[in-house]
Amino acid sequence: MKIIFSRKGFDSGAGGVPSPIIAGRPISLPIPTKHRSETTYADLGLSDIVEAATNGRITGGNLCHPDPMFQVGRCAFGQTGTAQAHLANNAVGAGDVFLFFGLFSQQGSRDRHHRLFGYLRVDEVVVLGANPTAANQPPGFARQHPHTIGDWKPNNTLYLGTGQVTDTASEALRLTWPGCAVSRWRVPEWLREVGLTYHGRTERWDGNDTLNVAARGQEFIADIGERTDARQWCDGILSTLGRSSGEG
Repeated sequence: MKIIFSRKGFDSGAGGVPSPIIAGRPISLPIPTKHRSETTYADLGLSDIVEAATNGRITGGNLCHPDPMFQVGRCAFGQTGTAQAHLANNAVGAGDVFLFFGLFSQQGSRDRHHRLFGYLRVDEVVVLGANPTAANQPPGFARQHPHTIGDWKPNNTLYLGTGQVTDTASEALRLTWPGCAVSRWRVPEWLREVGLTYHGRTERWDGNDTLNVAARGQEFIADIGERTDARQWCDGILSTLGRSSGEG
């Protein structure tokens, strides 16, 4: 089994600001785009939020890239190019788990940090290729997935399975150590032993519980095999991601 820490949503490069945490709920803003999309922020009910977050620089009428896409306990996530080659080279497939993280900040706070906001447990991998059509739309999703629109790299791929986006800003989902730089992560001790792609250099690790995460890269993969401690940690994270903020 592999766990993939997958960077998504607004950041200093895409969108220019963190995604907001509003009334205790993290809201991952999909990155803006000018092509290969039929979805605006208004379509997703995010007009007021994205306009407030960007001081009107991005409006509800702007197109966005809604990926990963969640609906009724299912998730569809597309990847292509170098990032997809990395997933393929590491044999990511059915049974593996994507943990989606992004840059967030509480409304009115200067505390920018990385946190987990959703997951996908892969059931199926579909290679769409360079010229997908509307017929490639995954069943059960109301909006056209952007990786089924327009021209892509030949390895354009969809990962499908069970998944959910959280509505709670639980401390257990926070990756960045409080009071530290965004890239300084609090991690489980087993991760250093297992290893994480793009993080092989010794200087990236501080003891067994701190990782200085790479500034670039979308998909960081930990091959946990049958490790009980890693699987238990993953199960706990998935439980927290699926827990409603109303459950305390």
